[in-house]
Formats: sequence, C-alpha cells, structure tokens
Amino acid sequence: MAVMWSRLTCIGLLSRGQRNLSIFSNPSPSYWNKVVSDAEKIVGYPTSFMSLRCLLSDELSNVAMHVRKLVGTKHPLLNTARGFVYESRNNLQMRGLVVLLMSKAAGPSPAASEQLLPDMVSGIYPSQRNLAEITELIHTAFLVHRGIVNLKEWTNSDGPLKDMQFGNKMAVLSGDFLLANACTGLAQLNNTKVVELISSAIGDLVQGIYHENSNSTEESNLTVASWEDQTFLSHGALLAKSCQAAMELAKHDKEAQTLAFQYGKHLALGHKVNSDLQPFVKRGTDPVPFSLDSAPVVFHRQIVGPERWLQQLQQVKTITRQMDHTKLWEAIKSEKGVSQAVDLCCYHGNKALEAIKRFPPSEARSALENIACAVTKF
Repeated sequence: MAVMWSRLTCIGLLSRGQRNLSIFSNPSPSYWNKVVSDAEKIVGYPTSFMSLRCLLSDELSNVAMHVRKLVGTKHPLLNTARGFVYESRNNLQMRGLVVLLMSKAAGPSPAASEQLLPDMVSGIYPSQRNLAEITELIHTAFLVHRGIVNLKEWTNSDGPLKDMQFGNKMAVLSGDFLLANACTGLAQLNNTKVVELISSAIGDLVQGIYHENSNSTEESNLTVASWEDQTFLSHGALLAKSCQAAMELAKHDKEAQTLAFQYGKHLALGHKVNSDLQPFVKRGTDPVPFSLDSAPVVFHRQIVGPERWLQQLQQVKTITRQMDHTKLWEAIKSEKGVSQAVDLCCYHGNKALEAIKRFPPSEARSALENIACAVTKF
C-alpha cells in the first residue's frame, strides 16, 4: 500500500508541477500557539514532535545526512525539513493532538471492558495514542511526497539539476519510509474497522491530489461544491476518519463516531479556507502569489462567470505571458469572493463547534472548542 500510494502521489505531483510547498500557514499565530500549548497540557505531553521516534531513527538519520547536499538549492524538501525542526510549534501538525483531545473528551465508553481502564493515561487509551502517532506519520509522509519538483520546470536558479534529481529521490524514499512505519503501526492496533478507516483516508489523499491536478489550470470550471469535495479528500479525510477511529478503539457507538468525524471534517475544511484567505486578508502586506484553485478565487470565478474570468486573466498577463498577481489580486478583492470565503470558514468552524458540544463538558472539550474558534480568526 505504501509503494502504491507513493507512486500515485509522485505521478500526480510531477504532472502538476507544484514547486512551492507551504505547510505552516496559521490563523493568528500568537493566538493559535496559546490554544495549542494549552491543549497539549491536557493530553499529557506535547505532540508537536509526535513522530519524533520515527524521525530520529537510523534510517531517516541517514536520509538527513544526504539532505544536506540540497543546501543552497531551492528544493522544497529542504524547506520541509527545516520547518519540522524550527517551526514545529507554528504548524498544523495538529492532527495527532486533535485525535488525543477527542479521545479524552469522549472518555471510556460503557461498552469498554473495565480491565482496560487502568491502561488509560490522562484519560486516553494506549491504542488511541498510537493512532494519533500513526495519523501524524501519514500526514508527514504526505507533506514530504508533495515536495517533489517537476524537473520540466527546473531552471538554473533552482540549483544543479543533479541535486534536484537527488532531492526528488530523497522525498520519495523518506516519504515511503514514514508511510511504511504508519502502516505497520496500523496493523498492530488489531482492529479491522480502524485499519479500514485509515486505509480509506490514504486513498482519499491520493484521489484528492488527482482532483487538484485536474483543477489547477486557468480554465478550470471548479465550483464551490466540488472545491469542498476535493478539499475534504486532500485535507479533511485523514483528520475526520482518525477522530472516528479513536472512538472505535474505545468502543463508542455510531453516534459518537459520527460526531467525531464531523468535528474533524469541518475543522480541517475551516482551516483550509482560512489558509487560502491569508493572501487576501493580511493587513499591511503587499499582494503575494496565491493559488488559482484557492477558495476566494473559486468563489470569485463563480461570481463573475467563466467568460469574464478568462478576460480578467488575459488582462493581467504581462508581455512575457507571466501572471501579474498584483492586478489579479486587486480584481478578486473588488468582488465578493473574499467575503463569501470568510463566511464559508465561519460556517465550518461553527459546524465543528456544534459537533463537539454534543460531548460531555470537560477540559478536552473546551480545548477542541478553542481550536475550532481559532480557525475562524484572521
């Protein structure tokens, strides 16, 4: 499964030609950091480096030694590695933390055996902690694989071609290693329902990547509804299904599993919309490049219609046929696409709150409520 996912991911990314990798986009960093810090205290230990055991293994230590060869180039793998080391407190390596908080908020179920209760640490079963680590490993592998460079777009300013080729190999191998460890840990949980859930989440990630590839062109007819479906696959399925799996491990009923799934789904979607909005809502900054399949652009394209959208694209093209993001940014800001994206972000944040409020009051539930509120702040 690990090899198949890696190959499909690599093929999809190389066809897309995505060279910039941004995995640390946060709403209001100072507020977000406080929410995360408070939440980590509740579950018993910091989870920013939850996959540290795997990251410091002999195999990946050897990879890290080789990655040093990429210093001085623009290969995304270097930025990914740097982000894990220096910016762990500022990223959304939050999936494991959310899984742990959800586990503690739900607590033991009436159907759970009393013999298992002494195994709980800070109100969380060992199997749920293992699941949280597995979730982080899958997400990390996904990020590493997304750092593959389309060599057809390589330029001399990126660095020597041989180094870029080497970086791609390292991205594939290290991502495969992380995913293989995640699959091994998944099997050791000895729960077929959980294996099915997380395996389907990996499949969703692959499908989401292909959707992104097919809808990343200027002529894309991506609607808001299809954007949400696509975003769920590539950004929400893993968190949603991991939250549901945590309930399954504690033998909670279908209602609790559904609520946990809904919280993870809407939290992930709300965070993605928030991330897409950052180039349009940051104060005191100049326009920055943004994706043409981001939420505000999709709303804008739907508002103005396909013909006017193509006209706007032609108007912002420079003599060299390059996109003038400043002019396009101004055109999008002049319409209601940004405000509608803000409304969508708030909608998903509120839906996440609705789901988590169905759980009993506790510190863990309050922390999950704070996280849901944080994704709606700009």
